[in-house]
Amino acid sequence: MKALLQILFALFILGVFYGIYLNVQGDDFHHQVFGISIIFFSFIVMPLFIYYRYQQGKYKKYVLDPKSKNPFKIEEEDLK
Repeated sequence: MKALLQILFALFILGVFYGIYLNVQGDDFHHQVFGISIIFFSFIVMPLFIYYRYQQGKYKKYVLDPKSKNPFKIEEEDLK
C-alpha cells in the first residue's frame, strides 16, 4: 500500500509540473491539467492515505474521551 501511495503521489506531482510547463508554454490546456490533478489528489490519493494511516487504530490516542476526568490531558499546573 505504501508503494502504491508513493506512485500515486508521484503522478500527482508530475501532473502539477506538467500543468506548470503548459502554462509557461502558453497552452490553455493547463487549467484542465491542474484541475484533474487536484481532483485526482482529493478523491483518490487522500482517501487511500487516510485509510492507510488509520487502519491500525493509532488515531485513538488523539480522540477526546468525554468519560475521563481530564479529556484534554492538560495538567492543571500548565493552565496557571
